[in-house]
Amino acid sequence: MRPASNPWVVLAMLLAIYIVNYADRYLITGLIGPIKAEFGIGDAMMGMLMGPAFVLLYVVLGVPFARLADRTSRVRIIAAGCILWSAATVATGLASGPVSLTLARVGVGVGEAAFVAPAYSLLSDYFRPERRGLAFAVLGLAAYVGQIAGQAGGPAIAAAHDWRMAFHSMGLVGVLLGLGALLLIREPRRSGTGGEQTGALPLGKLVGCLARSPAYLLMMFAFGFGVLSGVSFGFWGPELFTRAYGLDPVAAKSAFAINFGLSGLIGMLLFGALSDRLAKRSMIWPSRLSALALGAATCAILMSSWAGSFDMAKLAAIPAGLLGGGWSVGFIATLQYMLPARIRAASTALFLAVTTLLGFFVGPWATGAISQMLGHDAASLRMALTLIIPFGFLSALLGWAAASRVEHDRARLNDALSIRPSDPLLARVAAERG
Repeated sequence: MRPASNPWVVLAMLLAIYIVNYADRYLITGLIGPIKAEFGIGDAMMGMLMGPAFVLLYVVLGVPFARLADRTSRVRIIAAGCILWSAATVATGLASGPVSLTLARVGVGVGEAAFVAPAYSLLSDYFRPERRGLAFAVLGLAAYVGQIAGQAGGPAIAAAHDWRMAFHSMGLVGVLLGLGALLLIREPRRSGTGGEQTGALPLGKLVGCLARSPAYLLMMFAFGFGVLSGVSFGFWGPELFTRAYGLDPVAAKSAFAINFGLSGLIGMLLFGALSDRLAKRSMIWPSRLSALALGAATCAILMSSWAGSFDMAKLAAIPAGLLGGGWSVGFIATLQYMLPARIRAASTALFLAVTTLLGFFVGPWATGAISQMLGHDAASLRMALTLIIPFGFLSALLGWAAASRVEHDRARLNDALSIRPSDPLLARVAAERG
């Protein structure tokens, strides 16, 4: 086997791919106006394109891709997924009507299903547990850089050319990055396996083990409701600002992406560093830190939604981004710590399947449907967001409750898979392999 790549090179490559991943998701939100105008569709249809059309096969295929990643090359799966979703992004720009537009969005979801769980599993074998919080925070920067690229870059390209060119440009970049991953990233030895591949755990047994883990379930729903709150605002917030303040769409959406995105970038890095510091004391703290950040960020997002002026909305974006920028890191770091290596990618995919259904399927679609039902204007969109955003408070409560069960459930999962970290020799070997 070839020696492993430099961990920071791997992280940088995955970050670049994940940026394109998020940019492709947010690109359509920055181009709501011209797409609606060309195809004559409403908020409900746009919400469906943002959510269900993208999410359906993303969720269905995420677990099979992750189970494959637990047994075969994660690098090849990630690269193939990147090339596929990027090709579908190009196809979005070639759409001739609502049907072909929907099919292209489905293709984006299929490709992106191959990235997240294998990527976290790969990084877990490149970084030791006490460094994973920072590594995951760096990877998480993609959410904000991608948001800026999609919501600010997309409208800028559309203004200079047309909305189709934005999809073509982003898709081409993704194809090149997928090919680059094959050249730059090497598959490392999996931690805790002695370098040998282990058989896949039957899906029924895996689900049964996870269903008996309160920490896993509480974090899963905490993460899902947090994404439901944040993504609904992230997808529809720019459109709210455009409608509510009578601003030029390019200016409003660019300002939204930059103000929330830049503060989110800073919040993500600070959260990752603080999470790693607190994790050295106890792994109870990363998820508690996430819960506190979620509660405070939800308050700030509601303030931004109801701001009396665009300047006030942008001001509220600063604490919203700082507090909401990194909350996912605490949950993901805790999850990777708790899961045995043998089931890490598949269990992460199951976790993300539920959270994606809540956040990316229900959130954008429900917001658009409620908005259209209430009036299809700024007031109706604001009310729709006001009904959806408070799910962040429920997320905070569930995340706090999960923290006290982490160590107990980690030992229980390890024991269920005949991995005994209490054995001094095995514990030392596991620590050396990270």
